[in-house]
Amino acid sequence: MDRAAPLSGTHRRLRIATAVGALLLLLGTYLVSTNGRADAAPGANVIRVAEFPADCTYSHRLPDDPIIFPGLPGASHMHSFFGSRVTNAHTTLPDLVNSTSTCNPQVDVSSYWTPTLYNNNVPVEPAIATFYYLGEGVRADVVANTQPFPLGLRLVAGNAKATGPNDSIARWSCLHAGQVPPSKDFVTCPAGTMLESYLDFPQCWNGRDLDSPDHKSHLAYPVNQACPATHPVPVPKLRQVLRYPVNGNPAAFRLASGPGYTMHGDFFNAWPVAEMARRVQDCIRPVIKCGADGRPI
Repeated sequence: MDRAAPLSGTHRRLRIATAVGALLLLLGTYLVSTNGRADAAPGANVIRVAEFPADCTYSHRLPDDPIIFPGLPGASHMHSFFGSRVTNAHTTLPDLVNSTSTCNPQVDVSSYWTPTLYNNNVPVEPAIATFYYLGEGVRADVVANTQPFPLGLRLVAGNAKATGPNDSIARWSCLHAGQVPPSKDFVTCPAGTMLESYLDFPQCWNGRDLDSPDHKSHLAYPVNQACPATHPVPVPKLRQVLRYPVNGNPAAFRLASGPGYTMHGDFFNAWPVAEMARRVQDCIRPVIKCGADGRPI
């Protein structure tokens, strides 16, 4: 029986190269076809961090607080507002839903506010204000069961009446100066850096109430990386990160509420329900780092 002559080394290498090229072409076609699909399986290059952010510039300043002092203009210390442009003492959920926003994404018409920072009694607003929605600090199975924030949720984190660092959950640090230890009070940041404030909101909801008398107890912080039985519903951890264009000796710094350890934050949720749900489904539960558009980075 005649047998085909064996392939020469050159021919064999040519056939292998052709086959590899065809496979690469097919792979490239697949990636192009799936890259823009919201339902595409996450690729190997996704960053495994459960996160999506809202970058919100400063909107306005008022001595109002529609959570603590609703309907009482001027009853509060001075607050700096981010997100919805309409927030004042009389603000209700419909006001927010129908407003415009300083946030990226603009679909986030929630309102965020903090006590105003002063330097030598001159107000200073953050150059950068980011509100991160995170899945962290709890077990993986809890993250996988994270539920969206309910529309209209009102929540306060931190302690405006703190009398010392031990009463506070605030954290102050310096951007690009990790050698400066973080503190619950103002820190001395080197020239060329910015003063940072970090504040984490609780991430376990009681599943019933959009507010509570103290504006805190309808949510709780995790215990042993799980939500306590009294607050069984995991929601995203909201992290407020403010970066102020000040540095140096903090002796001239103060918050409208007092020393640095009185830093606190207020959140009035007005995200569109479907959009919040999508971001929890696509970013938080599968542990994927998303950008402001709610898509994997």
